Amino acid sequence: QVHLVESGGGLVQAGGSLRLSCVASGIIISPRSVGWYRQAPGNQRELVAVITSGGSTNYADSVKGRFTISRDNAKNTVYLQMNSLKPGDTAVYYCNAEITSTLSYWGQGTQVTVSS
Repeated sequence: QVHLVESGGGLVQAGGSLRLSCVASGIIISPRSVGWYRQAPGNQRELVAVITSGGSTNYADSVKGRFTISRDNAKNTVYLQMNSLKPGDTAVYYCNAEITSTLSYWGQGTQVTVSS
């Protein structure tokens, strides 16, 4: 059974930092990409950052230069380092592992709240 477990969320003041972790278990086939998404109340879920199996990364324009996605294959973990946080970054952050174009798995999400 596949599980993705996010952690590292919390309450932080504007300008602060958080590091989110996504630990995967039960995945037999290596995902072709792992992404971090976020969803704020009343908004659609949006892609924040993604890292491919080849190590390529891509970021939403709103987080470029502030967020960094990375992975530790030995620990089956993908990280999202978030610096210079803004109140607009407040959302539930989700991890997604894309196995194929039609098969992906989601974690349960972790809340990030940035106070002004």
